[in-house]
Amino acid sequence: MRFFSSLLVSLKIPTLIAAIEQELAAGNAVLVQLASTGEAIMDRRLSELSPEERAMMDVQVSPKETLVDYLKNAFPVRQMRVFRADDGTVRSEPMSDAQGNPVLCRQAIASRDELIEDLCALPAIPTALDALIAHFGTERVAEITGRSRRIATDSTGRQKIERRGARANVLEVQAFQNGNKSIAAFSLAGSTGRSMHSDRNCPTAHCRRTHFLLELGFRILSAVQGFGRSHRTNQVTPPVYRPLTTDCRGERRFLSTIIRGLEALGALTRGQRQAGSQNLFDPSDSLESEFARDALLQWFHLLYEGKLRSVTLADFQEITGLELCDEGGELKERLPPIHRWLNRILALRIATQNRIFEEFLGLVEDRVEAARAAGTLDLGIETIRAERVHVLSDQLLRADPVTGAETRLLRLELHRRPPVTGWAALQFELRGSDDVRWLHNTRSGRVALYVPTWPGQDEEGQWIERCYLIRPGGRARMDVAALAGSHWEEIERDSFQALWDAEARDAGEKLVVETITLATGLLLPVWKRLPADDVRVWRIDDGTGMSILGRIIHPGAIGRLEQAFGLAGGVILGPDEIIAGARMAGGVAIPGLSPARLVRVQVNDSPRLEIRDYRPEDRTWLKSCGAFSEVLSFRTRLFLPPDRACAILTRIIEDRN
Repeated sequence: MRFFSSLLVSLKIPTLIAAIEQELAAGNAVLVQLASTGEAIMDRRLSELSPEERAMMDVQVSPKETLVDYLKNAFPVRQMRVFRADDGTVRSEPMSDAQGNPVLCRQAIASRDELIEDLCALPAIPTALDALIAHFGTERVAEITGRSRRIATDSTGRQKIERRGARANVLEVQAFQNGNKSIAAFSLAGSTGRSMHSDRNCPTAHCRRTHFLLELGFRILSAVQGFGRSHRTNQVTPPVYRPLTTDCRGERRFLSTIIRGLEALGALTRGQRQAGSQNLFDPSDSLESEFARDALLQWFHLLYEGKLRSVTLADFQEITGLELCDEGGELKERLPPIHRWLNRILALRIATQNRIFEEFLGLVEDRVEAARAAGTLDLGIETIRAERVHVLSDQLLRADPVTGAETRLLRLELHRRPPVTGWAALQFELRGSDDVRWLHNTRSGRVALYVPTWPGQDEEGQWIERCYLIRPGGRARMDVAALAGSHWEEIERDSFQALWDAEARDAGEKLVVETITLATGLLLPVWKRLPADDVRVWRIDDGTGMSILGRIIHPGAIGRLEQAFGLAGGVILGPDEIIAGARMAGGVAIPGLSPARLVRVQVNDSPRLEIRDYRPEDRTWLKSCGAFSEVLSFRTRLFLPPDRACAILTRIIEDRN
C-alpha cells in the first residue's frame, strides 16, 4: 500500500508542475503539502555505497525500493509438502530438512529474482520533493522538511550531497515569505509552528496562497495541521486549497482514511465539521461511513446474484483471495469488512479497480442522495444567512426543572438571497474537468452544466447512467436516458457563459421571503420527542451578530409536535409552507379544511399537488377556487395547478379562517 500510494503521487507530478506554473504566472504563491520526503530510502542507499562509489555517485531515490524489499521478505519461496489429514482433507505445510532448516524452492526463488530484475529495470519513480526541486531548482523551491541532507545535481550532471543546517527551515520560510522563493514544499516534520500565509506584515501579503494537497498521508492531525500552515489569522487573503487526484479509483482508499478522521473532529470543533475538512470533501467521498458499509453489503449481494458488470463472483474470489461463500455455496453471513475489501481491491489491475469502484461509488451516492433528500444527512451545523430575521411567534416547549433552561418553538420570517454560483466560481470548481457539456433548455431558457457521475440502479436492479446538472442556483441528479428525451440541448461555451452570467445576476438580485418553524434552546432532553423527519441542525445568521441555533420543523410535522408538547395549536401555516410540507410522507393538513391534506404525488411520471381526504361537499367549492378534478382508476381526485397553487391556497385559508 505504501508503494502504491507513492506511485500515485508520482503520477501526479507532471500535472502538478503544469498547475504550479499557471499559478506563478498569475502572481500567486504556491505551497505543496507532502507526507514523505524519501529520506529513509536515501539514507539506506547512501549507506550501501563504497568509498569508490561515493566518488562517482549515481543514486536513484525511488519508492520502488519499498516494493523490492517487500518481495525479498514476503515472496513465498519455501517448499511446501502436501499431505492428507486424518479427516481426508488435503493440506500442506512448510518443509524442513533433517537439521530443521527450511527447504527453499528453487523455482520460486528464480521467479522472485526474475520479478525483482524486471522491476529494477523499469525507470525510477522519483519522489515528489526531488521532482519539484529538479524541475524548478533550489533557487525557486523552499524546502521545509525534516531532511538533514539531500542529493543535488550540479551543472555538469554529477550528483553531490548537500547538508541542511539546523536553521535551514527557518531561512527557507523567510525566503518564501519575503518573495525570494515562490514555491514552498513542506512536510509536518519541518513545518510545525511555521506561518506561510499572506501575513499583512510580510512583503508577499498581496500574493494569494495556492495550497496544493499533493500527499495527505495517513495521519489525520498531520493533514489538518498542514491546512493551517497557509490559513491563519492576520492574513490579507484566504488560501485556495487544490487537492490532486488521479483517475485511479483505488486512490480513494487513502483519501477515505483522512476523511474518517476529519469527521471525528466534530466534537473538537463544536459540531462545525467543516472546520476540520474546510469543505473539501463530500459525504459520498468517505468509504468507511454508514452509507459505504450498507452499499458494500448490497454490492456483495449483487456480485452473488451476477448483476455486476465489473466482475463475476468466481473471478473476484480468485483475484482477491476473499472467500464469500460457505460450503453450501451460499453467501456467508459474516462478509469481509470494508477496510479488508478496500485493501484487496488495490491489488487488482487499474481497469478492474475502476470498474468495481464506479459501481460501488454509485451505490454509495444513491444512499447519500436519498438521505440528503429525506433531510437525514448529518453534515454537522449548517448555516442559513439572511439579511433580515423577523420573529412571528415564540412558544415555550419545555423548561428544565433544575437549570431553568428553556426549549422554545419560534416562527421566523427570513429575508435572504439564495446562494448563487457565479461563472468564476464555476470555472474554479471544474478546473481540470474535461468531460462536461454546456446545456440550454429550449423551453425554459435556462442553462445547466452537464457533469457525469457514477452509475446507479433503478427499482428493478438495472444499472443506469447518471449525471449532475449544475445550475447557478443549485444542482440536481438526473438519468442520462431521461436527459436525452428532455428539452436540454448542447450549445457553444461562449453562448453558455453569457446565459449563465445573466441567470446568475437575476437570481442574485432576488430577495426570497420564507417562513420557517425552528425548535431552539435546550434540545438534547427533547431530541427524541422532536419529529424525526429532519435531524439536521441549522444556524440562522442575519449578519449583524444575531445567531439562532436549532432544528427546523417541517410544516407537516408541526401538528404532531404541538400534540406531543400539549400546545394550543395556534400555528397557522402559510401557502408556501403548505406546498413545501407536501413533499413529506403523508403531506400536510390544510388549515380550515380538515381533514383535507395537500400531498405531492406522481401521476403519469409528472409531479402534482393533490388535495386528499377532502369532504365530498367541499369538492364543488374547491373547484370554484381553482382546483381541477380528474378521474383516475374510477376515483375522482382533486389537483392544484402548479403555477397557481399558492394563490388558490391563500384563498382557501382566507375563506375558511
